Amino acid sequence: MLKYLLLFKREFLRIAARPVYWFVMVIAPLGVYAFFVLLMQAGLPSNLPVGLVDLDRTATTRSIARNLEAFQRTHISQQYADISEARRAMQRGEIYAFFLIPKDATCKANRQEQATVSFYVNYSYLIAASLTYQDLRMMSELASGAAARKVLFAKGATEDQAMGYLQPIVMDTHPINNPWLNYNVYLSNTIIPGMLLLFVSLLTAYSIGTEIKDNTAREWLKIAGGSITRALWVKLLPQFIIFWLMGAIYVLLFYAVLHFPCHCGIPTMLGAMTMLVLAGQGLGVLFFEMVPSLRMSMSLCALWGVLSFSMSGMSYPVMAMHPAVQGLSVLFPLRHYFLIYVNCALDGFAWYYATWNILALYLFAAAPLLLLPRLKYSVLNYKYVP
Repeated sequence: MLKYLLLFKREFLRIAARPVYWFVMVIAPLGVYAFFVLLMQAGLPSNLPVGLVDLDRTATTRSIARNLEAFQRTHISQQYADISEARRAMQRGEIYAFFLIPKDATCKANRQEQATVSFYVNYSYLIAASLTYQDLRMMSELASGAAARKVLFAKGATEDQAMGYLQPIVMDTHPINNPWLNYNVYLSNTIIPGMLLLFVSLLTAYSIGTEIKDNTAREWLKIAGGSITRALWVKLLPQFIIFWLMGAIYVLLFYAVLHFPCHCGIPTMLGAMTMLVLAGQGLGVLFFEMVPSLRMSMSLCALWGVLSFSMSGMSYPVMAMHPAVQGLSVLFPLRHYFLIYVNCALDGFAWYYATWNILALYLFAAAPLLLLPRLKYSVLNYKYVP
């Protein structure tokens, strides 16, 4: 018992004496939470600046411009005299897209000739371009429908007849699990756990590597009575408690305060967060066991953590990846947490539908046990090389 008390005292003193611990465990996670909450508090970007090139300048084209301005996501910030001026403005980053109405477009539409309107979108900005593209495309279709409806009215068609001809089938869309189309729901529920996983694995490798760097590894193992298992879990326990509290703050903030979709209940997500923290610590220890170098083990943790965002399936579906890459996705803890979140929090399935993903996170946490003798050898014999 005395050995445990001495180890706990030693670890708490090391944490208290090094600001990097408090930055990674407390300040950085809280900063990430605040950043994403404030960045996407509206849920969806609005009033994105677009340009208008109206070479026709008729009452019909002015009506099109007013209708485009009425969209919540787009805002006509400037009208340009020609396409070259609008293109230069888009290249300077002043607008994300512009809508071009050619000369005599209204006259051609009234004569039942084909009038072409164009829109140009800068896809260097993926989200902004996607949203402005949707509005500009919809406006083009509405303008086409308005011109055809005007011709039908001139031929004596009624409102119902005209609309039945122009739009015989009306789409009624119901987005499942995120009816508000809130980008915060899409992004934060994976990016923030991914950032937390990255912090956990980096600090785990750092806390073990600094023992060797500071030439205190033998003392650390001696206080533990020569047991690397006792030394390791006492070192990681304070970190786990603080990281779990940060994870609990995230779960309560997003599901209890901001009311993000969580059909499985908050306790289930707290359990998933617990397993994610344990998996992150297991990953950090495993990388240090494989490469007993402070610099290289932290580099591996950083690389694995960054790749996790792509391999989780949040931004690009895993099922659309190359079969070999699909197989590699199971080696990333964030992938399994993402599937637990989707199956339980979004779809409302019971936790046992995610049994394999829960088991995978436990395996990540337990994987370092296989290489504990190697870790003990490294602690006793490895010399720090800058």
